[in-house]
Amino acid sequence: MRGGTAHAGDAAGAAGYHARRTLPLRVEAVRQLRRRRTLVAFAVVVALPIVVWAAFAIGGRPRDRGDVPTLVDVATSSGLNFALAVVFVSSGFLLTLPVALFFGDTVASEAGWSSLRYLLAAPVPRARLLVSKAVVAFVFSALAVLALPAVALAVGTAAYGWGGLDLPTGGSLPAGSAAARFAVIVAYVFVSQLAVAGLAFWLSTVTDAPLGAVGGAVGAAILSNILDAITALGPVRQVLPTHWQFAWADLLQPGAEWSGMLKGTSVAVSFAIVFLALAFRRFRTKDIVS
Repeated sequence: MRGGTAHAGDAAGAAGYHARRTLPLRVEAVRQLRRRRTLVAFAVVVALPIVVWAAFAIGGRPRDRGDVPTLVDVATSSGLNFALAVVFVSSGFLLTLPVALFFGDTVASEAGWSSLRYLLAAPVPRARLLVSKAVVAFVFSALAVLALPAVALAVGTAAYGWGGLDLPTGGSLPAGSAAARFAVIVAYVFVSQLAVAGLAFWLSTVTDAPLGAVGGAVGAAILSNILDAITALGPVRQVLPTHWQFAWADLLQPGAEWSGMLKGTSVAVSFAIVFLALAFRRFRTKDIVS
């Protein structure tokens, strides 16, 4: 069905019709919030810090493993240490899932339910539909990614108290400075997921199978991690979307280093822009048959 744009044009002269008023963000947000996958995604990210705390409560303090120290080794030193340890163990894969889910499922699910053509016949302009869905997916993804460190900080502070940040390599940062850096780290963790978000959104406009879009984005992230582990690729690894995902660790030292995070941000945003542009181009001329 190529008539989504045509119907919108026919309705442009109708009394009270305004393209910008179709599919309001509030309506789309409520529709997405009521879906079971939204509740499950938020339940998982909220539950993880509690599961990690329970693991420490049952198993005791982390033990020295004899290799390179990590944030997990000092996770029980303070609430900030615990929150950063949870971010460390989850940012590599777990946080990719809700981002891929919210962006990859949003358009494909409508096609899968055979409701996409009815939205376009409402008439909702195609560009407006994509903008509404992309904005809502962005907000939900941001809330999911931010919810995990927020809950982890609350759980960690309740369990281990508020204090400075003990660094795995020795030394510490005062609580005020550490809290400010923690906020920057959390923001960067979300920004680093934008490449996955853009890819999932594009795939959602290509396929009518939500699992295909979500799985394709998650699979691409896994492939990127595998390729990044192949040191023979040399400088080529620096353009992989997951190469800089742990660049925020450069802030966990007395003198913060920002170059890695800046490079990671530029790579993630560039991928996101390219895939979003492809999504709008694809959807503009796509035959909607479901």
